[in-house]
Amino acid sequence: MRTPPRVLTVAGSDSGGGAGIQADLKTMLALGTHGMSVLTAVTAQNSLGVQGAWELPAEAVRAQFRSVVDDIGVQAVKTGMLSSPELVETVAALLAGVSAPVVVDPVGVSKHGDALLAASALDAVRTELLPTATLATPNLDEVAQLTGVRVRDEADLPRAAAAVLGFGPRWALIKGGHLEGDAVDLLTDGAEEHWLRAPRHDNRHTHGTGCTLASAVAARLALGDTVPEAVAAAKEYVTGAIAGGFRLGAGIGPVDHGWRMRD
Repeated sequence: MRTPPRVLTVAGSDSGGGAGIQADLKTMLALGTHGMSVLTAVTAQNSLGVQGAWELPAEAVRAQFRSVVDDIGVQAVKTGMLSSPELVETVAALLAGVSAPVVVDPVGVSKHGDALLAASALDAVRTELLPTATLATPNLDEVAQLTGVRVRDEADLPRAAAAVLGFGPRWALIKGGHLEGDAVDLLTDGAEEHWLRAPRHDNRHTHGTGCTLASAVAARLALGDTVPEAVAAAKEYVTGAIAGGFRLGAGIGPVDHGWRMRD
């Protein structure tokens, strides 16, 4: 029996199941990989927002990581919610000893505008976490938070990417989903540029898009794709998931991680 590629997510839990660890594991399964997890925080979260968040101790995060990596091994890692300087520093040190590709999703705020990253942790993200990344996947709010660059239109995306690359990731994917018009993203390593476009779907149920995209990239990297191939495949997957996003609760529902299974 073939063992599927192994992908590890280091992120927080979303009790509503739309984002975080739950979205990551669903995405990894949908793309044919075996997902594993290191839990960094527990949230009380639903379609209306985040009602509470409790960070796990660095010792617990370190123990989970070592337990998985030392026995099972990993072929790609994705990071998500790391809310404090101590957690960012802990995870960055662990990633420094891993040869597998690393996708860093520098989660700053939730879909509902709830802060998920302490301001005091920004320097650690810039100086310790981003240098470990094969690919960083910030949205426009996270770009502004990390670099001070504010993207107002598509022409600003290369400047934003250059600012993110200045912190050390090998590739940067600047997600332009908050701009008007088609959903356009820029992937670059500073030498080559790949522009990715997709039609914008008229669907407000988009909870978990960032987690889903980063996890899809990690899954595709574990399957052997190059970074441009992985990002293109992940963009196609998340576009379908957004199109299939469904109502859940009274607020913003999740994207549909299993949309291919229902085609």
